[in-house]
Amino acid sequence: MKILGLDSSGIVASVAVVEDEILTAEYTVNYKKTHSQTLLPMLDEVAKMTELDLDTVDAIAVAGGPGSFTGLRIGSATAKGLGLALKKPLISVPTVEALAYNLYDTQGLICPIMDARRNQVYTGIYRFKDHRLQTVEDQMAVPIEELLAKLEQYGERVTFLGDGVPVFRKLIQEKLQAAFSFAPAHVNRQRAAAVASLGLVYYEEGKYGTAEEHVPDYLRVSQAERERAEREKAKDQEAAQ
Repeated sequence: MKILGLDSSGIVASVAVVEDEILTAEYTVNYKKTHSQTLLPMLDEVAKMTELDLDTVDAIAVAGGPGSFTGLRIGSATAKGLGLALKKPLISVPTVEALAYNLYDTQGLICPIMDARRNQVYTGIYRFKDHRLQTVEDQMAVPIEELLAKLEQYGERVTFLGDGVPVFRKLIQEKLQAAFSFAPAHVNRQRAAAVASLGLVYYEEGKYGTAEEHVPDYLRVSQAERERAEREKAKDQEAAQ
């Protein structure tokens, strides 16, 4: 089983190919460039370096959200385009689950945090049991202090990772009484290898669909949509006066 993995849900852009239990290639860049400029060239480079015929891929796994609205749209459009052209199934892997999968078989709780602005994080709470990733609390968008209160209640060691760590590290260190640690650099951001590897698990469980069906999971409306709703609400209030 050969899975192509794509992740552009944050600043990181990442492409990987996983065949059964072997990571054939991974190209990951954590730099502020537009993913529309990087993702397809990265895929092309991976295909060239590994002499990969994309027709031999069995399925395409993509980080399905939450994350950057623009990044998710680019990743989704790329995966859908490839799926339609190659007639391959799509596996939508929740972004924070894929992040948690970076820390395979870590003891205690795993808590990916992505900066969602407005003092909120995209997150979920996970653990490994019998070498399987289990969801303790499903992915959500919550204020960081609410998340820390949840973690406090479990009373277990927590490992944090994700781009929310540098934003909220000081607050975590000040507020969280439970034991905790921060994942090291090589596993603390999105990796398409994790998306592809977890995608293989999803595929074996029958959790996949078609390119036509795929839509990213934003978890909340975009800033533009919020602002439009606020303008419309203001207009309605003016009209009512």
